[in-house]
Amino acid sequence: MAYQNPNISEALPVIRQLDEAAINRIAAGEVVERPASAVKELVENAIDAGARQVTIEYADGGKTLIRVTDDGCGIASSDLMLALSRHATSKIDGSDLLNIHTFGFRGEALPSLGAVGRLTISSRVAGQDGAEVSINGGQAGPVRPAALNGGTVVTLRNLFFATPARLKFLRTDRAEAQAIADIIKRLAMAEPFVRFILRDVSGDGPGREVFRADAEQGDMFAALQGRLAQVLGREFAENALAVDAERDGLHLTGFAALPTYSRGSAVMQYLFVNGRPVRDKLLVGALRGAYFDLLSRDRHPAAALFIDCDPTLVDVNVHPAKSEVRFRDPGIARGLIVSGLRHALADAGHRASTTVANATLGAMRPEQLTARVYQMDRPSVVARGTAYQAQAPEPGFAETAGMWARVEAQTENETATEQDAPDYPLGTARGQVHENYIVAQTATGMVIVDQHAAHERLVYEKLKHQMSENGVAAQALLIPEIVDLSASDCARLLEMADQMAGFGLGIEPFGGNAIAVRETPAILGVVDAKAMILDILDELADQNESNSLQARLEAILSRVACHGSIRSGRRMRAEEMNALLREMEATPHSGQCNHGRPTYVELKLSDIERLFGRT
Repeated sequence: MAYQNPNISEALPVIRQLDEAAINRIAAGEVVERPASAVKELVENAIDAGARQVTIEYADGGKTLIRVTDDGCGIASSDLMLALSRHATSKIDGSDLLNIHTFGFRGEALPSLGAVGRLTISSRVAGQDGAEVSINGGQAGPVRPAALNGGTVVTLRNLFFATPARLKFLRTDRAEAQAIADIIKRLAMAEPFVRFILRDVSGDGPGREVFRADAEQGDMFAALQGRLAQVLGREFAENALAVDAERDGLHLTGFAALPTYSRGSAVMQYLFVNGRPVRDKLLVGALRGAYFDLLSRDRHPAAALFIDCDPTLVDVNVHPAKSEVRFRDPGIARGLIVSGLRHALADAGHRASTTVANATLGAMRPEQLTARVYQMDRPSVVARGTAYQAQAPEPGFAETAGMWARVEAQTENETATEQDAPDYPLGTARGQVHENYIVAQTATGMVIVDQHAAHERLVYEKLKHQMSENGVAAQALLIPEIVDLSASDCARLLEMADQMAGFGLGIEPFGGNAIAVRETPAILGVVDAKAMILDILDELADQNESNSLQARLEAILSRVACHGSIRSGRRMRAEEMNALLREMEATPHSGQCNHGRPTYVELKLSDIERLFGRT
């Protein structure tokens, strides 16, 4: 079929120099994708100016108005016109583009915004008079005097009025407003000592405050935890583990949530490099890798992680919006995140998130009482023991109760020494319900343990430990399987041959671009070696590292642990239940099963009493 090639014309193409307005509009297409992009650039400028308070106002999702007010150092009146020129900046001198300590450095934001909208900048430097300048669709007006206490006010109206076609690609006002709020929350997490106020001024009136984060005090860790509680909620702060690790010049800090506080999507994953919010595939993959045997595939970890390093070790000038970075040695950054999170999660031991108990309490709806009932004082330990003996069940009750629950009888000796018993985190077993759930009493409440899920995790951790110490047994193939690959895939896979051998997968070159698979992990049984190799290559292409073989091995261990653990419906003696509780306390990750579900629920005595209207 004949068709006209749009890339070929009879006339010889002529190279032209674009005018300044066209250049700025092209730059705006890269820098300013939507109203949230404009807010990001303006707020980053405010932070670079040393602002301690930043107020952001928008109308109609930022389409008709964006105003950013800060108390930073300001811009001198003599520099206002120069600030509207492309590649004019006070943040770098151009001699070293790798030694960058600020959010911005290109000098493109203000002229780009002025090219596609109506931009007004009012600013005042301490000890000088205030001034303002306006630029509409790339046409700048004169610098005029302005009344201002200090800092800078940047007002952007009618975004994309000069490029109407861009307006058609914007989403609804609500969606654009949500994008603005997300940008501000990320920047607020990066700067806990700065106060942020976000206000929607659509329509008439003073507007509605959408978000506020007051400046935090104290050291960096305390300030960061307080800011995360403001931005992500108290539940995240209560169920997050502090992370602090260092390797080869990279320092990792932040907070990562317990596996039982997982999410259905990756919306609560926040990553920062030298204080800059980024959405980097390498770092997201490392975060996922740290949790890969703690969560099922449909659950995602929640975390706010900060990597700080010498600016020369990371290149931030690889993306138009500076949302991606490139490390000089990506393997160090990935390894730091995985090992740092692994250590933090292991140190948490048996701890599970408080949301599990909250959900349990929420499922229990006590009958609403019209008036507070009379409440006796809480009895002492001795009084409870006396009452226990006096209120023994009538003959025949035990036979009926045995169908549903079994309670360990408490002897007089146990009652007398109860006060001297060790204060175990998971308490002392008091009974077994439905031959599957252990009920234990703690100093502050009670614990309900899923005996099968808990023991499954314990067995799984033991098997993993044995595999790491003894290695993975390999089985030799009677006839090696030959896999043809591209030259690049073959070279990449052979570079990892030693690592693959550690997991029982033996590969070697077979001439040309082919490899021979001579050994596979014995625990996997009969496998499709070619499919396994291709899966590993897919992960290498996506994340520069492969966990697929390790994931397969640990999936087998998980199934072995499931079949080798205490089954539901098995009666356990008191000493067996207590032994299980003590082992849980000593084993890392025992607070969740192999699929990320909780192995126990802890209920505080005050919450239980509230259910019965006793408080």
